[in-house]
Amino acid sequence: MHRREKEDCLEVINPLGEVIGLAPRSKCHGDPSLIHRVSHVLVFNSQGLILLQKRAMNKDVQPGKWDTSVGGHLDIGEGFEEAAYREMREELGIIQVPISYLYQYIWKTDIETEMVRTYHCIFDGTVSHNRAEIEQIRFWTIGDLLDQANDHFLTPNLKTEIHRYLDWIKMHRQTEERERT
Repeated sequence: MHRREKEDCLEVINPLGEVIGLAPRSKCHGDPSLIHRVSHVLVFNSQGLILLQKRAMNKDVQPGKWDTSVGGHLDIGEGFEEAAYREMREELGIIQVPISYLYQYIWKTDIETEMVRTYHCIFDGTVSHNRAEIEQIRFWTIGDLLDQANDHFLTPNLKTEIHRYLDWIKMHRQTEERERT
């Protein structure tokens, strides 16, 4: 007799980020009223290139498309930063690399709503990606990504994430300039 694998449950939150219940992953990915939490990490090398992952074809959301360096749901009871480090290890084999918080936003589509907290890091080491989840990895220039922004092979979230990141850079530079004067 084969035992059916138990489906992961995700914490459902209200718009303030407070946990209000649990729901199976498949239900969260089919009902945009069920907000759930996700951590992203933008991994750059010291030359300023961003590492992206091409999602495996077996993924239930956006299979075969290029996406953020790291992204994953928070486990029950897990914090955003803790999930970011776990996902870096599980997806890319990156450990003991400090991350920095960038921003948080709500990502809503026809099938789901996520509260996303994005971090970034600089990493020049060897990446060993999880081949069950990731088909391919590649470093890109931000310019190359902007040139591809209208193409169908980038996830919609990645397209907006790049613009969010550029807005953050612009705001960060303006703040630094004000502090210098």
